[in-house]
Amino acid sequence: EPLSALAFKVATDPFVGTLTFTRIYSGVMEAGTSVYNSVKGKNERVGRMLQMHANDRTEIKHAVAGDIVALVGLKDTTTGETLCTKENAVILEKMEFPEPVIKVAVEPKTKGDQQKMSEALIRLAAEDPSFRFSRDEETGQTVIEGMGELHLEIIVDRMKREFNVECTVGAPQVSYREAITASAEIEYTHKKQSGGSGQFAKIKVRFDPKDMADEDNMDFEFVTEIKGGNVPKEYIPGVQKGIESVLGTGVIAGFPVLGLKATLLDGAYHDVDSSVMAFEIAGRAAAREGLRKAKARLMEPLMQVDITTPEEYMGDILGDINSRRGLVGELGERGNVKTISAQVPLANMFQYVSTLRSMSKGRANYSMKLANYDFVPQNVEDELKK
Repeated sequence: EPLSALAFKVATDPFVGTLTFTRIYSGVMEAGTSVYNSVKGKNERVGRMLQMHANDRTEIKHAVAGDIVALVGLKDTTTGETLCTKENAVILEKMEFPEPVIKVAVEPKTKGDQQKMSEALIRLAAEDPSFRFSRDEETGQTVIEGMGELHLEIIVDRMKREFNVECTVGAPQVSYREAITASAEIEYTHKKQSGGSGQFAKIKVRFDPKDMADEDNMDFEFVTEIKGGNVPKEYIPGVQKGIESVLGTGVIAGFPVLGLKATLLDGAYHDVDSSVMAFEIAGRAAAREGLRKAKARLMEPLMQVDITTPEEYMGDILGDINSRRGLVGELGERGNVKTISAQVPLANMFQYVSTLRSMSKGRANYSMKLANYDFVPQNVEDELKK
C-alpha cells in the first residue's frame, strides 16, 4: 500500500533541531529516504526517525501504518501537511485552526534581544498554528496574537525560558471584526488617461451580508452573474482580488471584514485600455464604497465561559457576569458544586481569573473558548472609533 502520513505537530528540540511528529496512515516510511510533501509540492528527506515515549526516545529504521513517530531533518513541512510518495500523491484532510482573538505588543528589552526575539517567534509560530505575529508598520512594534491571555503569557514565558529573550509586554487588545448590516449596489468606473495607453474598467457589484449564525458563512464569497461578454473572463479575477484586498482592513477601524458576499452583476471594458490591474483597482474602490454604503459595523469576539463554583458564591459571580455585558445561559450542578454557562465579550474578560479567585476565596474556576462574533453596542463602537 502506498505511503500516506500526516504531520500533526512540529516541536523545537535543543539537541536535534526541529522534530516533526507524524502519524503513518498507510504504507511504510523508512529513515534515510525521501518523502513528498503533497501540500507544498516539495521533496523532503527523512534524516532520522524516533519513537517517543515521554522523555525517552528510541531511534528506529522504519514505521508502518498506525505508528506515531518524530522525524528529524524535514525543512519545509509544517503542522497539518501530508507526506506521501510522489507517484501516489494524496492530501489528507486538513486541520482547522482557530483565528486569534487577542493581541499584545511586545518589545525586546535590549538591542541584542531583537534578533533572538525574531528567531524565537518564527519557531514558536511554526509549532503553534493558532499563534501569529506581525510588525505594525505605523508604530514599528511587534504584535503577537493568540487565543487568550493565558496563551500569550505562555508564549512570552517560553521566549524567556527557552530562547533567553527578555521583553516588555503591552496591555492586551481585542481583535475586533467588521461586517455589513445591509445590502448595497455599487457602480464604479475607473478611468485614467495620461499619454500612451490609459486605464479603463467599469463594474457593478452588489454587496450582501451573510447569515453568520452558521460558522461557514463567515468567509468571503464572490459570485459572478455577468451575462454575455460585458466583462471578459480574464478580467474577473482582478475584480475579486481588488475586493479581497480591502477585506483585511475594513472601513470603520481597520479590522478584518467577516460574512461578506459580493456579486459581480455587470460591467464594461475597453479593447485597448482595459487590463486585470484596471479591474483590480475598480474592485478595490467599489469595495470601500460598498462597505460604507452597506452600513458596516464593528463585531467583537464572544467567549463561551464555563464556571464551577460552590453554591455560596453563585450570587456574586452571576452579578459580576451581568456587569461584564455577559449573557447567562445554563445553570447546573456537578456533584457538590454549581456550574454556570455564559457568553461574555472578550473585552470584558481580561484579568478575570484574579476577580473570580477573590470572589470565591480561590474555590471557583473557569474555562473559556471562542463562541462567535456579535455586533458591539453603539456606545462601545463610538468609543473604539475615537
